[in-house]
Amino acid sequence: MQIDDTDRRILRQMLAEPELPTVELAERAGVTAATCWRRLERLRAGGVLRGEQALIDWRKLGWEVEVSLRFTLDKTNPRAFDEFLASARNVPEVLEIQTFLGRTDVRLNVIARDMLHYQDIYRIRILTLPHIADSEALMLVSTIKDSHGVPL
Repeated sequence: MQIDDTDRRILRQMLAEPELPTVELAERAGVTAATCWRRLERLRAGGVLRGEQALIDWRKLGWEVEVSLRFTLDKTNPRAFDEFLASARNVPEVLEIQTFLGRTDVRLNVIARDMLHYQDIYRIRILTLPHIADSEALMLVSTIKDSHGVPL
């Protein structure tokens, strides 16, 4: 899908303030509300805008620990990836699952209320996932940049 400068202006404004009503978004992007609405619908239909979501700061809800777990899977079983991923999806504390080419096969981003809770999650839910050959845990200390935007 081709996007032009008008689409980019609309998208930049949406990234800056996602909660803007269409009328104000249009005003800031320099187009009419009708044009803005049509452009947004076209961007949705074209898959550029995949939806809207609430961004919840889980730390403010009492989740203090974030750990990135990297796994190498035992690939002697041809269903290793599928079975591991299916099981990992069922762990409520897993926020993100990514697969890779290279030494690391899968990365899970896990949250917990505190270290004791993380220890329980790790022992009961994570270590019981199928086909783990090796794992590495990285505890998050701070987030320097967390951007979902793209340079437009």
